[in-house]
Amino acid sequence: MTSREKTKKTPGPWAIALAGLVSLAVAMGIGRFAFTPLLPMMLSDGVIDLPGASWLASANYFGYMLGALLCSLQPWLWARFRRLPLLAYSAMVRAGLLATGVLTLAMAWQFSAAWPGLRFVAGVTSAVVFVYTSGWCLSRLARLGVPAMGGFIYMGPGAGIVMSGLFASGMVAWHWTAATGWLIFGVLAFALTALVWRTLQGRDEHLTPLGTRAPGAAAGTAEIPSPHGQAEISAFVLAYGLAGFGYIITATFLPVIARAALPGSAWLDMFWPIFGLGVMLGALLATRFPHNKDFRYFLAGAYFLQALGIAASLWSPSLAGFAIGSLLLGLPFTAITFFAMQEVRRLRPATAASFMGLLSATYGVGQILGPPLVALLLRHTRSAGEGFTLSLEIAASTLVMGAAMYLWMIKAYPVSRRA
Repeated sequence: MTSREKTKKTPGPWAIALAGLVSLAVAMGIGRFAFTPLLPMMLSDGVIDLPGASWLASANYFGYMLGALLCSLQPWLWARFRRLPLLAYSAMVRAGLLATGVLTLAMAWQFSAAWPGLRFVAGVTSAVVFVYTSGWCLSRLARLGVPAMGGFIYMGPGAGIVMSGLFASGMVAWHWTAATGWLIFGVLAFALTALVWRTLQGRDEHLTPLGTRAPGAAAGTAEIPSPHGQAEISAFVLAYGLAGFGYIITATFLPVIARAALPGSAWLDMFWPIFGLGVMLGALLATRFPHNKDFRYFLAGAYFLQALGIAASLWSPSLAGFAIGSLLLGLPFTAITFFAMQEVRRLRPATAASFMGLLSATYGVGQILGPPLVALLLRHTRSAGEGFTLSLEIAASTLVMGAAMYLWMIKAYPVSRRA
């Protein structure tokens, strides 16, 4: 740390948590998920159709997967190419937030051929911001002795979803175009970035080559071989990836599905903000869970809860069914991420940020597969409703499978005690 940085006031835990929350609200809630509430407006404007929307969503998810994969490979790349700069995590987050604002504004450009590229780059950017925001915040909060506060940062995507959903609801009521919506969200992204710009500073957490002790890790951590075998690691990564596929169909097409089931309802645009509210509440509740327990129990329960949320909208495609389903789907959304990232710090303490990137990449693979499946089923079923129903049934089954994998891992790889 430079002498200039030492003279600056070190951010407290609440400032760090708020900076993380806002960063994820911009990168995830706006950069990734603003597309969902704006999709019905884009369809109404006639600038895209449902199959095109599916592929546009997949471009974003493919970018997210690639960005997460690059984060995972970063230590190896920096070890191979020694001239690459050892940038601070906070600098990566700052650059990603600025890019998110620019890419969101650019979606207002009425040149549809550019949209897949813009959504792809937005996906890469959101993954980079997610991984390094998580690494920066969790490391600093752990050093301050308040690791449980890390759950607050994962309220960010929910906050962004609520904001984008409510804004979009107002735009629909005022008959604004989707292009206007993209402009408004771009300006909002820049405004939120300005709020946390000064807090995102310092070089304590920075990119490191393979073999270097991870920022914030105890001395000698990198030299101690991990006691967790490849089979355990692979099972955990696969189980986490199933969550990406399990939620993405509903998260992408919820407003469209609701419109098909409840045409003319005044509440159609509220299901997405309800989902975001559930995300925020679930992240807050995650901070209250005991942190000396096996997080895999929490992960299994969260998967079952999301599956139940999907089932609720299938069993009762009504106002109550969609509201309950949206809430149940949202509650575990970022809580799953928080529990998984805490598990990462146990499994791979010396390369936590890199392993977070690997998990996020696997999650991204699941997300990529969801929208094309919907497009395929819509093409080969008798109606859009039938195609969406079958897609949701597959998604719910995938989440149940993931929960079963965690329960199996608890028996196969027991953890006697956690610090």
